[in-house]
Amino acid sequence: MAHPLVQSIWLIPIYTLIGASLSALWFPGITRRTGPRPAGYINALMTLFAFVHAALTLPIVWDEPPLHIVLPWLQVAGLDLSIPLEISGTSIAAVVVITGLNLLSQIFAIGYMEMDWGWARFFSLLALFEAGMNFLVLSDSLFFGYIALEILTLGTYLLIGLWFNQSLVVTGARDAFLTKRVGDLFLLMGVVALLPIAGTWNYSELAVWAKTADVNPTVITLVGLALLAGPMGKCAQFPLHLWLDEAMEGPVPGSILRNSVVVQVGVWVLVKLAPVLSLSQTVLNTAIIIGALTAVGGALIAIAQIDIKRTLSYPTSVYMGLIFIAVGTGDIQAALLLGLTHAVSMALLVMSTSAVVWNSITQDITQLGGLLSRRPISGGSFAIGAAAAIALPPLGGFWAQMELMNGLWAQNPIVAAIVLVVNALLAFSYTRVFCRVFLGEAQQMSQRSPEIHWPMAIPMIFTMGFVFHLPLILSAVDLLPNWAELQKDNALLLIWSSITGIAIAAVVYLSPAVQKPVRLPWQGLQNLFAYDFYTPQLYRNTIVGVVAVVSYITAWFDQYLIDGLANLFGVATLFSGQSLKYSTSGQSQFYMLTILLGLAALGAWLSYPLLSHLRLAIG
Repeated sequence: MAHPLVQSIWLIPIYTLIGASLSALWFPGITRRTGPRPAGYINALMTLFAFVHAALTLPIVWDEPPLHIVLPWLQVAGLDLSIPLEISGTSIAAVVVITGLNLLSQIFAIGYMEMDWGWARFFSLLALFEAGMNFLVLSDSLFFGYIALEILTLGTYLLIGLWFNQSLVVTGARDAFLTKRVGDLFLLMGVVALLPIAGTWNYSELAVWAKTADVNPTVITLVGLALLAGPMGKCAQFPLHLWLDEAMEGPVPGSILRNSVVVQVGVWVLVKLAPVLSLSQTVLNTAIIIGALTAVGGALIAIAQIDIKRTLSYPTSVYMGLIFIAVGTGDIQAALLLGLTHAVSMALLVMSTSAVVWNSITQDITQLGGLLSRRPISGGSFAIGAAAAIALPPLGGFWAQMELMNGLWAQNPIVAAIVLVVNALLAFSYTRVFCRVFLGEAQQMSQRSPEIHWPMAIPMIFTMGFVFHLPLILSAVDLLPNWAELQKDNALLLIWSSITGIAIAAVVYLSPAVQKPVRLPWQGLQNLFAYDFYTPQLYRNTIVGVVAVVSYITAWFDQYLIDGLANLFGVATLFSGQSLKYSTSGQSQFYMLTILLGLAALGAWLSYPLLSHLRLAIG
């Protein structure tokens, strides 16, 4: 019999839902008496319970076969919608990462939002995020996974729009919701179409079915592309990538969770559906192409951004693009390592930049500088997070990209070259931000920018320690790639690509010989990167334009045909009523005459067939 902690693992999403429900009790009447803080403390406590439960369960299930638990939910008319759960080392490790990062995010938010009165809504939405992600990774069903994704889409909209009195916040929340809905719609088509083909939605059963599946290549390609579209939207892949940049308008502590793990929910679905997607080489090639386009394009756009928050939104899409490449090449181990490395390093980077935003006058990196001497924790966190995100040994990013590059030169040298270029561009981008914000001379806007207080510093220090020790943890559980089996040439190429990006950025942004602000020789290329390859304009001129035209036609049809017909009947009724009132005298004999005339007309109409027959008989 399984351990009680394993048997009760389904309680983990419930913990945070309880915290969210209790936070809802802190409506304005109670908040005026107690203040908003108890809502945050309750959520942090429930997240701590979930983290401890998952952390104690992880050693029990590690290196053990997956355990499947079925929770009965709905059984009617032959439809069985029981909730299958898969308890494995991978799924519980994902829960530990989710709950751990959310706990650190909540502690960070306690310090960051100390003057905000919207704690109840904010922390309850963080709890909704955590519950949805935990349910997603524990569920063994594509159907319930889709439900979890919908919950996360709703949570994204609500969390981004927390400060709804700001116009940019409202726009960002709306665009994020609508962009994700595009991918969700195609994903729903794929989910519905897959059931009659495979006969199941359970991931474990789909993996078994895919080994011997004999399906029409065209059908499985269309289904696979539909299933790929959902993760594209969740992972902010081209052309569904703009929402992540606009989502930075929301509360900054929410970006810690969103940019580190929420954006990876699509990756989890991709990994679980990898056996089904591998049935079509076209789908795998599409994943590689989308990942490569997003990785290269996002890295180029990132180096032209001056808003400190936007400088981290595009690298998130870049890393998700690398994971798409890993899934497309069939390297699931590399995809999971890249996801773990990105989660912890990006969380640390967002904490560092959030600390700068918290007590700085501006978010423009060209107006900052020289903060490292006054903010060593923030600066050190950014440096360590950036080093862990790129291929610098011995941190986690190096081993993850080594796993991806291993054998890639022989299989697809073009993709391998793209990975090297993207790593160099990321190294350049992170170094550029570090030089502009923390090194150099202090600008007027950064002369009074002290270090953060302890509720924000503690999560950063803990995350720094985990980032440092991640390779040791991976080595202890035999997840670190074996150095003897790796190609040493790939290691040198990755290291030199990182050093090249760092060195060029340091020379450009620290050397007094280079004029600031740095501009490319061709202004058109500068604008191309700065304005996101004109993707927003492309959206407005294509998709938004088509929707606007269709909406105009629909509005005209509704106004002049539908409403016009209804108005015609109304006018006719009004006119007839107005006409009849003049023929109403109030005299009973007139009413009797009207009734007799009506009866006579009715009798004549009913007698017409009989009279016709009589006329024929007489004739």
